[in-house]
Order: sequence, then C-alpha cells, then structure tokens
Amino acid sequence: MHERFPGLRRRGFLAATTGAAALTLVGCGGGTDDKADSGDGDTPKRGGRLRAAFAGGGASETLDPHLANLFADVARAKALYDKLADYGDDLSAEPRLATKWEADKTLARWQVTLREATFHDGRPVTAEDVLYSYRRIADPKQTFRAKASLEPIDLDASRATGERSIEFVLKRPTAEFPNVLAAFGAYIVPSGAKDFDKQPIGSGPFRFVSFAPGRSAVFRRHDAYWDGAPHLDELEFVVANEESARVNALLGGQIEYAHELNPTTARAHEGKGQIEIVRLRNSAMQAFCMKTDRAPFDDKRVREAFFLIADRQELVDGALSGAGVVGNDLFGKGYEYYAADLPQRAQDLDRARALLKQAGAEKLKVGLNTSAVAAGFTEAAGIFRDQAAKAGVTIDVRMGSKDSYWSDILDNGTLCCYRSGAMPIEAHISQRLLTDSTTNATKWRHKDFDALYQQAQSTRDKTERAAVYERMQRRLYAEGGFLVWGFADWILGTARNVRGVETKAPANSLDWARFDKVWLA
Repeated sequence: MHERFPGLRRRGFLAATTGAAALTLVGCGGGTDDKADSGDGDTPKRGGRLRAAFAGGGASETLDPHLANLFADVARAKALYDKLADYGDDLSAEPRLATKWEADKTLARWQVTLREATFHDGRPVTAEDVLYSYRRIADPKQTFRAKASLEPIDLDASRATGERSIEFVLKRPTAEFPNVLAAFGAYIVPSGAKDFDKQPIGSGPFRFVSFAPGRSAVFRRHDAYWDGAPHLDELEFVVANEESARVNALLGGQIEYAHELNPTTARAHEGKGQIEIVRLRNSAMQAFCMKTDRAPFDDKRVREAFFLIADRQELVDGALSGAGVVGNDLFGKGYEYYAADLPQRAQDLDRARALLKQAGAEKLKVGLNTSAVAAGFTEAAGIFRDQAAKAGVTIDVRMGSKDSYWSDILDNGTLCCYRSGAMPIEAHISQRLLTDSTTNATKWRHKDFDALYQQAQSTRDKTERAAVYERMQRRLYAEGGFLVWGFADWILGTARNVRGVETKAPANSLDWARFDKVWLA
C-alpha cells in the first residue's frame, strides 16, 4: 500500500484500513432484479470466455491473495479463492466457506463450522488450511492486507476442533467477529502454500491457467465449486490502466467488461445501445475531513458551521457530475446499522454565520488540502471554497502531491478532501474513530466514545447493539469531524451480451467484480 489510509489511489480505490491494512468486499447475489440485463438471454447459458479490463499494478503484480491491494488484485483473488465470510450488499457478513459461527456467553470464543468444499486439486478445505492462512497473514515479518483485521484473534490459542470446525479464541469480546472472517484479503489457501504465481490453488469458482504480470491472467471454470460451477468456460483479466483504453476496448469488442469508468463516459454512452452502463450505488464516501484536535476545528461550533455551509447537491452535481447521492455527515449510507432516521442536513448560511460569530471565528481563514489523487477532489475543493465565501469564510485551496497525499493528510493540515470505499460501519469506527485508531484522520479522540464501541462489541443482542451504534452516530452527526457530503456511484461498462452482473453490490463487496454468476447471452 502506498497510502497508509482508507484512500483510493486513482488506479484502483480499495478501502484500505491501516498501513498493513484490510480492504472491503460484498455479499451473495439476489435474484435477477438485482442484475444488469436487457430483456432476452435471461436464462443462464454455459460457455464462452469473458474478458475483463482493470487498471493494474505493472510487473510487480502477484496472485498471492494476501497481498491484494488494487481492484485488479482483488478481482483475480476472488475468482481463485474464497473467504470464510464476505460482505453482503448492506456490508453485513454473509457465510461463504463457513456455514455458521456461534459465540459463547463472553463473545470472546467463537465456534466456526466449515462447509464441504474442495480445492482445485481435489483436497478438502479443512480447519488446518484456515489456521495456516490466518497465521500466514498475521506473520509479524510480513505486511499482508488483512493483518490488522485479524488482530482480535489469539492465533496461538485458537485451534481445530475437527476437520471442519475451529475454535477461535479472541483477545476481547467481539460481537462483530463475522466482519473479521469477511475482512479484505482474508482468503483461505491450502496449508503450506507459498508459491502463488506459478500454480496457485484455491477453492474459488475458477482455476488457474496462466498469468503474465501487468498484462493478463486466464482462469478456467472449476466444475466442483461448492456454490455451483460458473457459467463461463474461461475468464481473462486484462490490464488497461487508462480509462480511455478500457472504454475503447469495450466499444471495439476486444473486452466484455470494463471496470471503473468516469461519470462523463457513462453519460456519453448510457442508453445509446452500444454498451451497458452499470452504476453501483453508495460505493464511495466523499467527505471533507476536519481535524478536531486543532484550531479552528477544536471548537465544535465551527464544525457545525461547516456542516451547514455545505450545499451537498451542488457538490454531488459539480464534483461527481451527478453520479451519486447526497450524504448526511455519516459514513455508510444504506449499510447495516446506518442511522437513517437523522434529519437530512441542508445548507443554512445564516445559522453558520451565527455559530462562527459565537466561536469568535467571524473572519475565519482556513487551508483546504486537496489533490488530483482521486476523481472529483479538486472540483469539490473549489466548489466548497465558493460556498464558504458566502458565510464569510476564506478557504485557501492547497494542491498536494498524488504520491504522498494520503500519508500527508493523516497528520498534517486542518481540513482536507477525503474518500473511502465500502466497509462495515463497525470497521469504519474501529479503524478511524477510536483514540488509538491508526488511520484517525479527524483526530477524534473521546474515551466515552471508545467505551460505547466496546459496549457494542460486548452486546450480544443485535437490536441493543444497533441502539449503541445509533448513539455513536448521533454524536458524530452533531459534532464529528467528517463532513460527509456525498456517496459516489462506482461505474462499470459491459458488452450488450453480458448478463448476471450485480447492480446492487457496492464496490468492495462480494458481488462486485464477481464473475461466477455471469454469462454471455
């Protein structure tokens, strides 16, 4: 990871968590209502090769699933491998290789039962494979993606209790332990597996054929896949770093699936009949991040004023070209535990001016760090600067380097542009909003807030737990450091004969970039 941070680099925004962090993926599919199709060809048809284009990572690319950082890495990993659980469309954990999980009274010991599944070489997936995979990820000498997410597990004390059963011993009560099983990069590999680029063996829907780093990877249907053999005979991932190259290849019939298109491209081609445009809603939080530990944002009246300065619809229309929805200063719109009942905040410049006057900040001047590191960042900064001027606030927009933006803004400055991919609300809180969170960009440090998180993690009853999360979100809504102005669509393009692409799966979820349920009509 170049960023230490839940940023997205332009070439593949994975929701990162910490330095050696985890990403976020989603859940198993609904019916055909949730899929992109166009009338005929709705009965799945077997056969054919689908070619999917992603931005890549050059000659350093690997098929080691525990190193997956870019979107291309994750798409390849989920074709070859499985996790014990994965994130559904609402970012709640759904069983995959695990069929069930049960906690004891303390919520610090969990029994996990595996389904009957086989690796590509015919060996069964066992508890020993799971423990090997997790211990490999947690190796202190390595920086594997899911290491931080697996931190709650005491892997020395955890053990296999049968061929397909595991007792996980945790370091503390963890009600949301299924989120750990679903963590970005927490793929299960065969015990002892080391060489992943020559002949990788997983339990996923496709088996390995060939791999040329930075160019192409070819996989073939795994007929014995536990969730049903894929419809496609073959799947090829091709690397095309420029969006224009992906679009032209799609229009020219060289590929059937193009990942990560921009809103302008989508508008130009939507409904024209040449290609299909798929919009994955609520995929990327868009925000301004206020540092709550330093002036002027150490005064909650100033933070509230900034919440009221924002014209969110203007930001969505201008910075996202309309490809998104307005936010309400909370992460996770549409996700499990989201506090959807809070009133939608609207621009109120009179109230903003009054709050600034109370705080002694009438002629406030503040720097806003931005960068071309992510789509819409520089546009959002300019729009917000103009909105703030109407409340008497002078914003100095400062352009930062694309290479160091995420590491720089973690500790420096007072106000910055920020975005994040999908992850559970619980993960967002634990990774970004606790006193000791390593990617706490807003410097939100409150012992009573930390205590509420621990209370939620110690609460077995889900309704009671949801009430605790709502209390935490009400506090953030009133005085937090994230001014969440929007949620961007994640945009894909497909050929007209592609069916079965999920349309309700946010980027980073199980059904995003998932090809075992896709077919060519």
